[in-house]
Amino acid sequence: MSPTVELQKAIYLAVSAVGYTTYDNVPTDAVYPYVVIGDDTLVDDSADDTQGLNATITIHSFSSYRGKAEIKKIQDDIYTALDRVALPITGYVVLDCLQEFAQTFLDQDGITRHGVQRFRVNFYK
Repeated sequence: MSPTVELQKAIYLAVSAVGYTTYDNVPTDAVYPYVVIGDDTLVDDSADDTQGLNATITIHSFSSYRGKAEIKKIQDDIYTALDRVALPITGYVVLDCLQEFAQTFLDQDGITRHGVQRFRVNFYK
């Protein structure tokens, strides 16, 4: 199976295990709070005898709670679930999963709190 599909599965399992509804395609009737697995990148990082990959994946979190407490709690929970965790990617060994950044802001609707986190995952075959 494709490493990006396997990475998506591993991220989904880790994030949804935290307890938030997790999507990669948000339905119109989604209820807050929820998490969205966003876009990813995959860059070849191979050596002569090893197939290596370097991926980034963006995680979005959404809350309608008035104030920042809930969105920050969601981001803390996602950080705990992913940062420095050896994700189970079938056929690959994960060297590291590190959070590169986290950001929160108020969406344009003036109500929804939006969190963005990006993680870098290095793995090889």
